[in-house]
Amino acid sequence: MHLVSLKLLNFRNYDRLSINFSLEKNLIVGPNGMGKTNLIEAIYVLSLTKSFRGTLDKILIKNGKNLTKISGVVEHNIKHEYNVVITNEGKSAKIDSNKYPRLSDYISKINVVLFNPDDLRIIKDSPGVRRNSLNIDLSQLDNEYLKVLNQYNKVLKQRNAYLKTMYANANSSSDYLNVLTKKLIDYGMILYQKRKNFLGLIQDNIGDKYSKICGNNTICIQYISDYENKSQDELLEIYSKNQNKDMLLGKTGFGVHHDDYDFVVDNQKLKDYGSEGQQKNAIIAYKLSEVEIFKKVKKTSPILILDDLFSELDMQKIENILNLLDKEVQTFITTTDVDDVLETIKSNSKIIEIYDGKIKEDTDERSRT
Repeated sequence: MHLVSLKLLNFRNYDRLSINFSLEKNLIVGPNGMGKTNLIEAIYVLSLTKSFRGTLDKILIKNGKNLTKISGVVEHNIKHEYNVVITNEGKSAKIDSNKYPRLSDYISKINVVLFNPDDLRIIKDSPGVRRNSLNIDLSQLDNEYLKVLNQYNKVLKQRNAYLKTMYANANSSSDYLNVLTKKLIDYGMILYQKRKNFLGLIQDNIGDKYSKICGNNTICIQYISDYENKSQDELLEIYSKNQNKDMLLGKTGFGVHHDDYDFVVDNQKLKDYGSEGQQKNAIIAYKLSEVEIFKKVKKTSPILILDDLFSELDMQKIENILNLLDKEVQTFITTTDVDDVLETIKSNSKIIEIYDGKIKEDTDERSRT
């Protein structure tokens, strides 16, 4: 899978942009605040219909405009044009002339693996951050996952609302609660198994990636779930025992919406004992493992985006990471200074210079692939 070209209208600091990309490596260079991250954000939005920055959709629209449009030609055996339009009222997506009323049906059509410095939050921050990352990854990999996740969240919301009703009205029947609980377990068991399988695939790959970046350290991913090793009957019993407590709190205190996972290096949790450098290396190894999973499961290479890769890493580790990049995987790398980049990468990349939303493309023949 390759992004052949991209067009932007009123996106962030870009009025209009039309650019062609190398199908191999693209090196995006420019000072901070000039539009490098905005460009890769547009690629991400084209894939997932939302920003990785967690901002409101309307923030993506250039000041003073009423909509933004991102269009890209993607080659996956044959070429298709993908379009995402965002207005103050909502957003829409289509491929060629085919509109997707449900965005969940569009997501997973373009696969993107992104590393951004803020991804260190996956290790350092709350379980919710890690679940969100996991949900994004699996939604691209497995279209059914997103649909089941949406159903789980819908039933969870209904169950929490009815728990409050039961607390306020002692005569409320528990029959409806039982129906909701069974649905929650059904959806939850699907999510649990898919998450467990995905993290198992990560585990199969991350050790080799991490050791090639850092040396002989060992790393593992530990999945933590309320549903671990429990049958449906055992889960029903737990929900029943927790009913009074849940009514008092007005929310469901047990379930896969509390799932978490830890990065463990040499038997120590990285979030507690790892340096920022170790954490960054672990996340990069995790992301490179995702690339392998996409190739295996979807039988195609995802688009790889490495934002601000070179900061706070020594040249040896940078070289180790770059040696792990697959030539068949279209890669976008951002940096503030092209002089920081190894000559071997510069000589095999299309160089795109950005300043204040304006782009200067390297027209050297070597960059046209």
